[in-house]
Amino acid sequence: MTPGTVRRHAVPHREQPRVAVVVLTQGTRPDDLHRALDSVLRQQDVALDVVCVGNGWDPTGLPDGVRPLGLPENVGIPAGRNAGAALVDGDYVFFLDDDARVPSPTFLRDAIALFEHDPSLGLVQPRVVDPTGAANPRRWVPRIRKGEPDASSPVFSVWEGAVVLPMDVWRAVGGWGAEYFYAHEGIELAWRVWDAGRRAWYAGDLVAHHPAIDPARHAEYYRLNARNRVWLARRNLPAPLRPVYVGSWAAIQVARWWKHPERLATWFDGMREGWTTDCGPVRTMGWLTIGRMTVAGRPPII
Repeated sequence: MTPGTVRRHAVPHREQPRVAVVVLTQGTRPDDLHRALDSVLRQQDVALDVVCVGNGWDPTGLPDGVRPLGLPENVGIPAGRNAGAALVDGDYVFFLDDDARVPSPTFLRDAIALFEHDPSLGLVQPRVVDPTGAANPRRWVPRIRKGEPDASSPVFSVWEGAVVLPMDVWRAVGGWGAEYFYAHEGIELAWRVWDAGRRAWYAGDLVAHHPAIDPARHAEYYRLNARNRVWLARRNLPAPLRPVYVGSWAAIQVARWWKHPERLATWFDGMREGWTTDCGPVRTMGWLTIGRMTVAGRPPII
């Protein structure tokens, strides 16, 4: 087996599987945070170990059963999740953002049933729905064919706001890429699940709620989007594929934004930053993984 590969064996069945839960927040959405935590604490037939990570603040007023972890500064989304995961334990780990929630009280048990039925799975992302009835962004379905959001399939990136993994897989992949700060850490997580010998899975029959928000609301969205695309290639792809992956995305962005030269200028500045700055630890995926991903529907060059 290649380094990081997880042997395929089902997590021992328990009457109440243990689930480590990490809820990340900056403390700016107290009502949303309350709803997120309530949706976790209502979960049935699981034993929970829950931590609320305050990214740059000390969480207060938390319900019973939730431990606080205050970080003195905002270390970024992936690093904040990693800090929380280091404090909890279980057979599985569930990451939930503070503006997301799971409406079904059996969400976690239903997700675990997928792993128990198919030990080849290493990650599950639910279908994401705006609870107000607003149109759901197509990016929430992390595959090329998005026409049937309730259809399940293997995927090669994930929407990061609600994700479940077996704990042994989480440890084998090395956690979220802390260096990214924001954007594309979900692609790397999915790639590394595949490289660990498992499959990342989009479960169209599981539902998480989240408001439909434009990711470009973040001031540095375009720069980080580009920088992290390059870092993603440098950290994970064999050298011959890195320029192919980055080049394909550069062509896509030009096609999307040719009428917005200021966006393109920022994006290409970010791309230059990605090639010239330290991307953090490199963990090149194997060619066998690339072959498996290609057969499953998407080679990691597009």
